[in-house]
Parts: sequence; structure tokens; C-alpha cells
Amino acid sequence: MKLNLKRNPLALAVLVLASSAQAQQEVESQQSQTAQPGQQLERVEVRGRRSNDTELRRRAPVAKQIYGREELDKYGDTQLSDVLKRLPGINVQGGGLRMRGLGGAFTQLLVNGEPAPPGFNLEQVSPSQVERVEVSKAPTADQSAQAIAGTVNIILKDAPRVVQKDLRMGLSYNDDKPVFNGGFTYGDRKGGLGFVLPVQVWQWRLRNETSGVRLGKDAQLQTQRLQTEGFDSPYGYGGNVAPRLNIKLGDDETLTLQGFLVQNNFRNRGETDTTVLSGSLPTSVDDRFTNRGQFSAWRVSVQYNNRLDDDRLVELRANVGGGGAEFDTRFNGLGGARPIERLTTGKNDQDQSRISGKYSHILDESHTVTVGAEMDRLNRLEQRRTLENGVELLPGIEGLPFDVKGTRTAIYAQDEWEINPQWSAYFGVRNERVRSVSSGVSGDFTARSSVTTPLLHLNYKFDPKGRDLIRASLTRSYKLPNVEQFIARPTINTNYPSTGPNTQTAPDRIGNPLLKPELATGLDIAWENYLKAGGLVSVGVFHRRISGLVRNTLALETVSWATVPRWVSKPINLDRASTSGLELEVKGRAGELFPSLFDPSLGLNLRAALSAYRSRIDGIPGPDNRLDGQQPWSANLGLDYRMKSLPVGFGGSLAFTPSFEVQQTAISRLDTGRARTIDLYAMWNISRTDTVRLSANNFQAVDARSNTLFNNGDFSWTERRPKSWYSINWEHKF
Repeated sequence: MKLNLKRNPLALAVLVLASSAQAQQEVESQQSQTAQPGQQLERVEVRGRRSNDTELRRRAPVAKQIYGREELDKYGDTQLSDVLKRLPGINVQGGGLRMRGLGGAFTQLLVNGEPAPPGFNLEQVSPSQVERVEVSKAPTADQSAQAIAGTVNIILKDAPRVVQKDLRMGLSYNDDKPVFNGGFTYGDRKGGLGFVLPVQVWQWRLRNETSGVRLGKDAQLQTQRLQTEGFDSPYGYGGNVAPRLNIKLGDDETLTLQGFLVQNNFRNRGETDTTVLSGSLPTSVDDRFTNRGQFSAWRVSVQYNNRLDDDRLVELRANVGGGGAEFDTRFNGLGGARPIERLTTGKNDQDQSRISGKYSHILDESHTVTVGAEMDRLNRLEQRRTLENGVELLPGIEGLPFDVKGTRTAIYAQDEWEINPQWSAYFGVRNERVRSVSSGVSGDFTARSSVTTPLLHLNYKFDPKGRDLIRASLTRSYKLPNVEQFIARPTINTNYPSTGPNTQTAPDRIGNPLLKPELATGLDIAWENYLKAGGLVSVGVFHRRISGLVRNTLALETVSWATVPRWVSKPINLDRASTSGLELEVKGRAGELFPSLFDPSLGLNLRAALSAYRSRIDGIPGPDNRLDGQQPWSANLGLDYRMKSLPVGFGGSLAFTPSFEVQQTAISRLDTGRARTIDLYAMWNISRTDTVRLSANNFQAVDARSNTLFNNGDFSWTERRPKSWYSINWEHKF
């Protein structure tokens, strides 16, 4: 059966994006062919030579934003997080992702289509290490449906067509002295072999000043009002490497080896001075602490692709990986009710493995049917010991191992259907079964769950030859509890030793091995208008209905680690919740967006995004019974300008969220202050081989304020004063 590319670009897109190594061969093969007279083939190219990122987004069978080399290289970003900050509906904080205002656990982060390895930090990955970034607001069957908010898929660097040797070096400043970052990429393709070796090293040094006021109870449950001032200064160094080797076994057969290794060494020191405004003297008033440790993670993957013929493709994958961390924290409290010298040491080890396979078949030139299966295994072992003045803080618990073992199996099927020139559809179903066994001081617990996720995506073009379309998705997704939530090891608030009671403003914490997955039914509808010069105007709405929502509850409980009842914070499957939102996005050349105001040849690009959210949790009284951390709205504005007369460009972006309140539990409420981030840059192309970039991140930084209030009048108010980050980076292409 011969493929009619003009009739079925959807099927071609699936085959091209199935594997970057296989896609590279497909594109090069297409470029060597000569089109018949009068025939115009529609192309999809991973590297974006003729189809830019916006065009790839338009042709995708499901709603997906694709950022390829064109976007990754355009502004000279040195951190992948800087690229993602420009995307609508995405927040990046401390290397963590948040989509649609929802917590990071609701956002799925993938690397090469698989769950990201431990330690994969977006702020420690250079765009030069990445081939492309794919952002999906709704799940698909061939990827895990643990994506209630959405999915970000990072595709690591592929072997280049020609030899590549790039060197990048930079200096950054935030605290008392500058720190270094650098990277080198070497890649080539010879005969049936292609390889790339990206290496990245970095240092960091930050300083945050803090202050706060707390009204609560002392160890004798008498009213106490405290004021604190302090700082923390984290610093450290690390590096990662992500080698890739492509082996061409035949005309339609490839083998790809991908590795990833990250090593982090971190330190932190800080001080907190406490002033007693009223009440008794606390345990300590002059606190000094140091924290140090190291973290490492690795993963090796192998992928086999075989194009059996024009209509059939087989893909097999396997990977193994592991990692671990060690740390020790030293705390000294002086001048209080009693001197304290506390030492906490700990370590954790984690290993995992995964195998998967899928088979794709094009039927009748209009259906692309795919079936597949996956199996994962995870084992995590954690130990921690705390000594206070030489005595175990929790006798009988300190130093004991806590173990979590998990297995996940999944099967799925999907059909991408080109119904007619105006309509296309995607049908899919995925079933995942998860089993976890946790062991610790409270005994062994086994949890099992099975989640079936049906998926439907529809695309409609008003005009078969036009560029506007409407997308709609009806999906089911879920979120598993993370490992830390499962581990039933108590962590006590050391301001209130276990020999007596504590307060609701300073609870102990413990995990819950009986947690169940959170399930969500979602609806997404969007109108996308693609402009001729590459611009885009998009309006979308979404709704999620979540059952089994996991929230931390606060209760006074009888516990095994104290002789009196203690306030304890513990995650539970609370109740149902819902969230809805409106998302607006505009981007493109200024002359195309506003032709009456700007010259079409002006090298000015504009982008803007506005998102509005609302949510409600059934098991918590209102008002403001919102999902944790979900702001009512957020805005993102940006511009980039390239001068014609000089090889110079500059730009910036502004992200803003207002202050808002969240009713966290029946007795506690969180008030979060406004957030504003300004990032600026200027870039000079000195020559065809050298580029210099100046940047200021979080320019004129705004203080981060939060206040937790309780229904008995107690509260805990904190203010964090971060500093701006300044950088200069140089890139040389050999």
C-alpha cells in the first residue's frame, strides 16, 4: 500500500515523530525524492527546516505545543527553564513545573517519552542538550496518563547531520561572588553511525533573607508571640552528561542508545534570630545551621525501531537506572530555654527499570492504529537518624530503614483517524495497574490500584485548505501519590519535643501507605488561528473533575512516638474537587499582529498569555476552598527585538500572579502574596561562530509573602526576600 502524503499528513506526522532517529532517516529520504509535476507534498520535519514549530503544532493530531531547535536557539537561553517560562499556563520555580496553576505533582515531566529520572532539574539543563520540547494539555494513550494538569516531554539532543562542536561558558552572580557554568557538545554522523555527547557543568550560590512573626502556644500551651529574622545561603556544584548513539542496522532499521548521568553536591548555611514579643522564652533564639550532601542519578536506555514496510512500524525500548542521596544537617540553638545541638544524617537509594514495546499500522490511508505495553519496577530505600544533644530524638525509630517497592504495568491502544479533509479524530484507551509495598516501623502495607483511561481528541478545520481549527478533548487522567507520601515515618516538630504536646501551628508529619490514586475526568476545547507569517492566536477552556483528592489533614492524635496526643499533618484521600480555566495566547511578529502600528519588516516579536482559573474542594468549607497553590489568574508578556543594522538582539518577559487566599483545612487558611518576575537579556552575535549574552533573571525581585492563619487566632507569617540573578555567557561554534 503506497502512502498518499497529501491525503494523509496525520499518518506521516505520527511516523515522523515516533522516533527521532527514525524520523531523521525519513526526512532525509523525502528530501532526496523529486515531486511529480503539479504535486505539492506536505512535510513534517523534526528539525524545522521548512516546517517551523508553529506549523508542527498545527499538524499534530492532538493539542500540543512543539518547541524545536528554532525556538531553543532563538534567544540564547542558558537554562531550559527560561524557554518554558515563556509558555502560557506554565510556571517554573526551583526547577519544578506547574501547569494551569496546579501543583507540580499534577504535571507530568517526561524525558524522551519516559518518566524523568531522579534529579532531572530544568534549571540545570542547557537548551543545547535538548532536541525539542513538547507540551500537551491532555494525555494520550501511548504515554502515561499521570498528567491531570498536562505533560512536558523533553527530547534530548539527537545526532547532528554534520559535525558539531559547540563550547559554552558563563559567569553568574547572585550573592558574594560569581559562579561558573559551562558546556560542550560534540556530535557527528558517519556512515551508519551518529553520535552526540553533550556535557554540562555548573555552580550556584544564592542568598535569601527571611523574616516572620508567629502567634501560637509554647511547650506549656501558653500564648507566645515571636519575631524572627534570618537568612539562608545555598551553594554547590554539579554536572550532567547525556550521550546518544544512533546505529543504522538497515535501510529501515535503527538502534539508539541514550545515557543520562547527573551529579550534584550541595551546601546550605543559615541563621535565624528570634525575638520574644510576648510569652515565655522558646527553646532556642539564636539558631545556626549547616546542611551538606550529594545526589547522583543515572539511566541507560536502548531503543530499537524497525519499519517493516511503508505501513508498519515496531518500536522496542528498555532502560535501567538508579540514584541516591546522602546528607547531614547540623543545628545549634543557643540562648533559649536550653542549648540544643542536633545532628540529622540520612541517605536514600533508588533503582528502577522499564521495558516497553509498541506496534503501529496504517490502514486504508486514513487510520493509524497503535498498540503497546509497558512494565516498570521501582525500589526506594530510605534511612534517617536524628540525635539531639547526643540522644536519639525518636528512640526505636531513628536509623530504621523505610522501603517502598512498586511495579506498574500498562497496555494501550489508539487509532488516529483522518475522517475527511475537515475532520480528524484520535481514540485511545489505556489501562495501568500499580502495586506498591511499603515497609517500616508501622509494619508492611500493600496498596493496589487499577486505572483505565479512555481518551478522545477531535480536530475540525473550518476550511480544508485554511489554517484555523478547533480542537476538543475528552480524557481521563490520574496521579499516583509520590514515594515520600507513602512512607509512614514520623517527622516531629523539634520546637516541641516528643516528651510533651505540640501545637497546630507546628505539627508533626507522617506519610500514609494506604493512599489511593487521584482520578480526573477532563474536557479541553480550543480555537487556534495560525497566521501566515508564523504567528498564532489561541483561545481555550478546560475543566477537570477530580475524585480521591489527596490533601494534608491536621488533627490531634494519639501517636506511638509520644506519651501525650500530638498535632499531626498527614495526607489522605479527602474528597472530590473541580477546576476550570480560560487560556488566551497570542504570539508572532509585531507587523503581522498589528499591521497598522508596525512595519512588517520590523524584527520585533511579541507574545502574551492570560490565564484565569477557579477551583473548589468539596470536603473543605468555603470560601476560597481552592486547590493548593492555584492562583485566580496569571499573565505573561514578552518581546524580542533583532536589530537590522547591528547583529544585536534584546528582549524580556514579565510574569505576574496576584495575591490570593486558600482555605487549606477546616481550621487553617493560607494567604499568599503577589508574585512578579522580570527577566531581561541582550545578545550580540560577534561573528558567525561567537555569541555573547547578558541576562538578568528576577530583576528587581519582589518579596514572597505568605501567612497561615488558624481559626483560634494563631498565625505564622513569613517573608522571603530573594535577590536578582545576573549572567554573562559566551558561546563558540568550532
